[in-house]
Amino acid sequence: MMSQKKLRVGIVGLGWAGEQHLIAYQRLANVEVVAISEPYAQARERIASKYMIAAAYEDYHDLLGHEDLDIISIATPNYLHSPMAVAALEQGKHVMCEKPIARTAAEAQAMVLAAQAADRTLMVAFNHRQRGDVRLLRAHVETGALGHIYHAKAFWLRRDGIPGMGGWFTSKERAGGGPFIDLGVHMLDMVMHIIGEPKVVSVTAAAYSELGGRGYGSRGDAVKDNARPMDVEDFATAFLRLEDGSTLTLEASWAMYRELNDHFGVRLYGATGGALLDVVNYTDKDTLTFFADVAGAPATISPKNPESYGHFGVIRDFVEVIRSDNFSQQDGSQGLARTVILEASYRSAALQREVLVSEITAELI
Repeated sequence: MMSQKKLRVGIVGLGWAGEQHLIAYQRLANVEVVAISEPYAQARERIASKYMIAAAYEDYHDLLGHEDLDIISIATPNYLHSPMAVAALEQGKHVMCEKPIARTAAEAQAMVLAAQAADRTLMVAFNHRQRGDVRLLRAHVETGALGHIYHAKAFWLRRDGIPGMGGWFTSKERAGGGPFIDLGVHMLDMVMHIIGEPKVVSVTAAAYSELGGRGYGSRGDAVKDNARPMDVEDFATAFLRLEDGSTLTLEASWAMYRELNDHFGVRLYGATGGALLDVVNYTDKDTLTFFADVAGAPATISPKNPESYGHFGVIRDFVEVIRSDNFSQQDGSQGLARTVILEASYRSAALQREVLVSEITAELI
């Protein structure tokens, strides 16, 4: 029974996200990270030494062959998520996967089907759900204080935040897209989680590469005279129609002429109240505002945010599901649902027309 045994973990990919997974596991009782995998020797050796991990592999296939692993955490480039997760699930491992779950809906569905066939947990690391302000906003919505939410906005915008110009992030083949699949997936997950997972009917989207395509906007780089390798968007926007008649707009950018910061947020318009989550440069202080009527007069309320848990909260909840021995509700289906919307958005942008979500789901198995 998973509820009693020490859980043994292997981590694939040792960039920032993979290290956050490792740190989180090490904070949990009766959980041990026993193996890591990373093709880059310098990163592999640094993590192995810093966290005293004896088994450090260059090839993830060797990690999968490590004795008695219960959990595999995947924090690799997007194109590797599906093959790695499916291989781990078929070996009976529980899988934690970084966002997005995969590049395409078909890849994501292969992961979900593998989790269901193996009766194992597959979760996606949507760590921004663990912010204190997000948890408080969701709880407030659940009370019904805002009434029917008829329109919502979610955005994540950067001035010069193209990550690793010329690397895997800016490759359509390896990443699946640009900021919409990188940052937009966080905001899509956040707002859908907050407003109760309404069904999306259709998407109308547009994507641009006005700066990145000319070599501008790469974090830490000077302006370039010639374009550098980048075949993904630097900004995308989407308009979603929901089944109950409400609407949602999404925006995500790596580079645009705006304030020099990282800025993300959610705005909700309800029949009896409103709310604004506004985060600049990752602060978790004074980020949440509620709008209401008090005795017939307009009121603005600024609550104190609860504690944020980040990746620790994600990993803690993942381990709790595993220990429950009931995995049926955590098979990656929400990650798949997010990827269906992303794929519909990219298709809409390419075809310059509205795309029904049913067009994407009809193509799945």
